[in-house]
Amino acid sequence: MSDSAQFSGSGISGDFPEVLQRYGVTSLPSLSLHGKEFTQTQATTILAIKYAGGVLIAGDRRATAGNVVVYDRADKVLEIDRFSVMAIAGVPATAWEMARVLEHSFHFYRRTQLQEMSVDGKVRTLSKLLRDNLGLALQGVGVVVPIFAVYDKDATPGERLYFYDVMGAQFEVADFAVSGSGSPAVRAVLNYENRWGKKPLADRNEKEAISLALRALETAAETDTATGGFDRRANILPILKTVTKLGVQTVADNVLTPLYKKGLA
Repeated sequence: MSDSAQFSGSGISGDFPEVLQRYGVTSLPSLSLHGKEFTQTQATTILAIKYAGGVLIAGDRRATAGNVVVYDRADKVLEIDRFSVMAIAGVPATAWEMARVLEHSFHFYRRTQLQEMSVDGKVRTLSKLLRDNLGLALQGVGVVVPIFAVYDKDATPGERLYFYDVMGAQFEVADFAVSGSGSPAVRAVLNYENRWGKKPLADRNEKEAISLALRALETAAETDTATGGFDRRANILPILKTVTKLGVQTVADNVLTPLYKKGLA
């Protein structure tokens, strides 16, 4: 599994930029606005867990520009259609535009072909959007590293979970996916729980998966300044959605609040 976190930030690290530099492309355009260094807004951290009967996708709410907290209510878990969710890490402006294009593409296909786009088609459509964005990503702007969860009604089990690299390659995972600057801490928590926890992630129920996701995000917030934790003063909670055979559902705040008080207080 490639470390998607390496692509957040400057956008000039990673395998492909290293190859460019090896062959003589030693500098990329600097970011400036009216002669001043430009700092883009970024969003982290996101995760997804495959549990018994579905996929849980979660994201914190913080958006930052450098060491400045720009926004503390960012929506990083986006419903694309009734059975698809895209979670974003990277530049919100680019990611939200990708989500809009993706939603319209799925809707256009449904209206013109009178059927849902296949899961493979949905996965590759997002992959193409990322490839089309590669030029900006290599310049250090517009880097997006998403997670995509979808329910496949023609497969058993139907839960499908993918993460992407910045060039658009998609990787299907069996247990969990993470992305963003807080992903190293979250990955460590989920890997530990999956291997040595009370039971594997795939055997946990929805409530257990939600509790674990909240603890993982809170752990990331303790070590990563770009990840926001639970804001008790303003009652700002992470956004969590599930994808099951019933479709996409948002986990309500009145479900999250007791779990926070019981498991993290």
